Amino acid sequence: MSATLIAVFSLAIAGAVALLVWAGADLGSRVLAAWRTRFTRDTHVGLRELFLSADPARLYALNLGFMILAAAAMWVATRSLVAAFLVAALLTAAPRLIFGWLRRRRIQRIEAQLPDALQMVAGAARAGLSLASALRQTSVELAPPLSQEFHLLQHEQRLGVSLDDALENLSHRVPIAPVKLTVSAMRIASETGGGLAETLERTAATLRAQHAMELKIRALTAQGKLQAWVVGLLPLFLLWVLTRMEPDAMALLWTTRMGWGVLAAVAIMEFFGVLLIRRIVAIDV
Repeated sequence: MSATLIAVFSLAIAGAVALLVWAGADLGSRVLAAWRTRFTRDTHVGLRELFLSADPARLYALNLGFMILAAAAMWVATRSLVAAFLVAALLTAAPRLIFGWLRRRRIQRIEAQLPDALQMVAGAARAGLSLASALRQTSVELAPPLSQEFHLLQHEQRLGVSLDDALENLSHRVPIAPVKLTVSAMRIASETGGGLAETLERTAATLRAQHAMELKIRALTAQGKLQAWVVGLLPLFLLWVLTRMEPDAMALLWTTRMGWGVLAAVAIMEFFGVLLIRRIVAIDV
């Protein structure tokens, strides 16, 4: 009788384990499919904004393979599943961070190109060309990424979009103050029939002075930004050095509740310290 009960309990446990494995596999496949859908959608939008041609599905496979390799390497190095899971979780945000960095770089280049582009458009307007013709001629001589935006503006006009709407779409694609100021100047000059060349030249001079001031402020605040990195990374470096020098004493940080509390307090103070420094040095012109 006892053997029969043991067999029944064994079968019940095996069935429960099988159900748990099946439920975990089903949940994992659903989560992976949802993440793939979101990844490909966001990647497609990011590539389109950056005027890049790539297959989002291949980028998804590349990111997934890199996550698996990084998590496996972390597990081999530390023998910790928690560390491997954290590395994999952090790498899920890597594409979004990369696209954000590329988008900021692109906007900075557009902001740097804009004064010279306006000067060229003003010169073409002085030669007797209309605003649409001046933009068409300027886009040929410009370098990316601003030339890409001007080409897209002309493509919208060829499809029947009015010049005002095309300029408004440009200000939505590049949502920065210089572009909005440029679009407003072009629309006002084209609607009122005033001196387009003079308006664009004044706008170009204003944007050039503003950009020079931003570069000066960026140079003056570079030391403060570097201090934020030093303040943030120095405790981590000291933690690694002390762990290598006194592993027995530092083991209390990883194995006791008091140590976990200290690590949590250090992490919170690190976060708010770096955030406060970056807020102080972030000066808007």
